[in-house]
Amino acid sequence: MHQVTFAEAEYRLKRRKTRREKFLSQMDDLLPWRRLEARIARSYPLGKRGRQPYPLSVMLRIHCMQLFYNLSDPAMEDALYEIESMRNFAGLTLSDRIPDETTILNFRHLLEANHLGSGLFEEINKYLSERGMVLREGTIVDATIISAPSSTKNRKRERDPEMHQTKKGNQWHFGMKLHIGTDDVLGLVHHIDTTAANAHDITATKNLLHGDEKRVWGDSGYTGVERRKELDSKEVDWHIAMKPSRQKSLPGRDAVKKAEKIKAQIRAKVEHPFRYIKRVFGYSKVRYKGLAKNTQRLHLLAGITNLLIGKKYLIT
Repeated sequence: MHQVTFAEAEYRLKRRKTRREKFLSQMDDLLPWRRLEARIARSYPLGKRGRQPYPLSVMLRIHCMQLFYNLSDPAMEDALYEIESMRNFAGLTLSDRIPDETTILNFRHLLEANHLGSGLFEEINKYLSERGMVLREGTIVDATIISAPSSTKNRKRERDPEMHQTKKGNQWHFGMKLHIGTDDVLGLVHHIDTTAANAHDITATKNLLHGDEKRVWGDSGYTGVERRKELDSKEVDWHIAMKPSRQKSLPGRDAVKKAEKIKAQIRAKVEHPFRYIKRVFGYSKVRYKGLAKNTQRLHLLAGITNLLIGKKYLIT
């Protein structure tokens, strides 16, 4: 039985609950921990001799906190020593062994090697689907740029070869693109794809459709998508935003503007996942080299985002 220390006793008697505690309590309720652990368990090593590995539940919770607060491995280790609410969320106390940064790193590498980021994303979506929250009639597609370091002041004196630069408006960006397909009713992400930043949005469209949709919505960057060969067999209604220059040349501009406004109001749902991933979780800049590692992280972030977007429909 764990003996409560003076520090833990004083922490429990404090008068105010912090925002971090409220958020972690909310995530503790929202995430289907047993299902996620079961998905990882077959790949998680079981110690037979020598020092036993940390419980899977502890490492998964630590990994999720890394994503919540966009922490590096050393920063995550420091946080576990310094912040009582984060230790509580992980199920640890100061008298326990605290995982060091290498252990935290190895767990992340385990998830990446077994493509478990995408597996956990699928598990979360399945969990939501069982509660009637994934509709299959319409998809909104969109993409956002995630920046990468453009400096060449590193050991190899070169940029990440899988990242590229692109021009958006009058500004140049270097990095990758996150492409998502979301449900047009609830705004939940059902598919993800990643490319270098210089890839056109339209090239990833096929990978963002689940196949059962009857309509697809997109901004003017997807103009001409219905004519692409890989999408010939798709029997869907394409609702793509009209370019402003074309709107001016058409008669009945008021009616056209009204129709475009309706399209924009529906497409607005696709911006909500981007807000969570880039603003709430702070992933507006890549943390790793290459697309594969960042893609696995983005899958799990998208799954957590779906839980936050759909929390009002879940009965806890």
